[in-house]
Amino acid sequence: MPVIGKTKNDVLHLELTGCMKKSTALLHLLLTVAMVFTTTVKAQDNLAGKYTDISKVVVEEKIQNTVSSYFTDDKADITQIIANEQFKPGVQQTGLIPIGMVSKKIILKFNICNSADSVISVFFCPGFYFDKITMYRLEQEGLKIIPAVHPPISEGTGYRLISLPAHDTATIIAELRAVKTYNNGIKPRLIGKDNLKLFLAKLHSNYNETNLITYVFCGLLLMMILFSITNFFQGGNREFLYYSGYALFLGGLLFFQTIYHLHSSQIGFFLEGYLDFILQGVGIIFYMLFMKKFLDTKNKHPFLSTLYNAGIILLCCSMFIYTFFFYFSDNYSSEFLVETLTKILLLCMIIIFLIYSIRHWKDKLLRYLFWGNLFLFIFSSISQLGILMVQQFKSLPGILGSALIYYQVGLFLELVFFLAGLNYKNRKNIIVQTKERETLKAQNLLKEFEKEIAVYKAQQEERQRISADMHDELGAGMTAIRLMSEIARNKMKENTPVEIEKISHSADDVLNKMNAIIWSMNSGNDTLDNLISYIRSYSIEYFDNTPVHCKVTVPVTIPEKELTGDKRRNIFLSVKETLNNVLKHAAASLVTIEIEATTALQIVIKDNGKGIDMENLRQFGNGLKNIARRMESIGGTYTIENNNGTITTLALPL
Repeated sequence: MPVIGKTKNDVLHLELTGCMKKSTALLHLLLTVAMVFTTTVKAQDNLAGKYTDISKVVVEEKIQNTVSSYFTDDKADITQIIANEQFKPGVQQTGLIPIGMVSKKIILKFNICNSADSVISVFFCPGFYFDKITMYRLEQEGLKIIPAVHPPISEGTGYRLISLPAHDTATIIAELRAVKTYNNGIKPRLIGKDNLKLFLAKLHSNYNETNLITYVFCGLLLMMILFSITNFFQGGNREFLYYSGYALFLGGLLFFQTIYHLHSSQIGFFLEGYLDFILQGVGIIFYMLFMKKFLDTKNKHPFLSTLYNAGIILLCCSMFIYTFFFYFSDNYSSEFLVETLTKILLLCMIIIFLIYSIRHWKDKLLRYLFWGNLFLFIFSSISQLGILMVQQFKSLPGILGSALIYYQVGLFLELVFFLAGLNYKNRKNIIVQTKERETLKAQNLLKEFEKEIAVYKAQQEERQRISADMHDELGAGMTAIRLMSEIARNKMKENTPVEIEKISHSADDVLNKMNAIIWSMNSGNDTLDNLISYIRSYSIEYFDNTPVHCKVTVPVTIPEKELTGDKRRNIFLSVKETLNNVLKHAAASLVTIEIEATTALQIVIKDNGKGIDMENLRQFGNGLKNIARRMESIGGTYTIENNNGTITTLALPL
């Protein structure tokens, strides 16, 4: 390796430097000769004579083929390593750093030169996930620390500025510590100082398609979060709260991984080394809580309830142990083992759920979740293979080379089948709730009906009691009055006072009215057949011993219809009032009563009297108005007309 001192090489170097000032072309030629000569001095390092001209670095210069590397323990003395020339040519580990070597100290050595006439500065980047980078310049006196100068950008933590005077050479030593992640590799490069942003833009543009898909999927998860939270506040269902937590943490994981992918910053290092596993673990815990509530595993699927409880305990323990190794140990192998075993056990839990779902295939809700978990399992497995076989996957075209895309596809399909299952469950709940409401409504109606029946029974009992009391007490009294008036009239014979005659007629009339009232109040008479029979009997008896002959026509068959006491009473009183008007005002010798009972009860009362003056109804007082009011109160109709006498029609729909 070239060092600064009084050697033949240095003398030659000074002479060459003078010549360089005279001729740039000659400079390049002589500098090459000097480098070739130097390689003969240090034959044990076949990369010692390979220089990278930083003046020719425009955007990016990969130097993995011109570096020497060495892996050692974190506490190893770097000066001893350099003194013993323990470096090996090239990057020892191409691709990802093996798990067992992530925690080791990595030392890189490379040579640079500046053929320009001015100071040239470049940024050195060993890879994207190195949280500690110490740069040295190897001189004759030993190692000289190069000040840690970062670019003034948010992701500049993983970059170090190297400056070299005009026509100078240098051997650079880089001491590195990798972030604790399996997704890291040594890819040293030099980047033009003024083109770092261009380099980063070019770097991130390689993932534009993948990032776009991830952002769209994160948007879908955000919609699910809002949808779930809205449903939670509207219905108070905790399953929606759990699913919103699941979507929040999984969406947050994907979103942050997209933003901080290959992002050399402390946030990017923390996310890649620790936070991604924690976000995923918490999200899956919410998913298990959601599954327990969504499927009501406590009551319907006790085995799944036990399985998910075990999974929640497993994840809590795994995250605790993972955190311990991350903060209090440099043993990344154990940390990686915890993460890997946890993911394997979670995949096994999915397999157990799939087998359980097949055994309970009749449960349609389980079938929806079965397909969702099946696709999640398949694409998660492909994604895990993509992580373990990163080189093979990168050879696939387009977005197919991204392991993250497969995981997102699995999550998307799981989301689709979840929504289908949610729709099925909501429809099922609506049907159940509708049945419950109808049942409750029917029960309320039944209670109201029972109350009405109880009131009706009480009314009927009261009517029967009153009718019985009237029959027993008033009836007996009126009968006694009538009997005594008849006895008195018989004893007095021709000398019978007019008052006794009136008492006898009044008692007879009151007794008839009372019998009519008792008949209307007796619930045992609440039938159409009883009403027609009573009207026929009353009409014939009413015109007995009068100059009016009464003829009643009744149907041959009478439908078995029930009529309430109120309807019977109002119809009978309307018939009675009509018959009274015929006897008092019609001057008729014949009255016919025709009764029909089909869809309606119709009673037509016709006399052969002088008729009625429709323009002068005052003589009838309130009688006709009372008939009309009574029929209207029970939903019936009343008409009266002249046609060779008076025709009165009473009608009541049955």
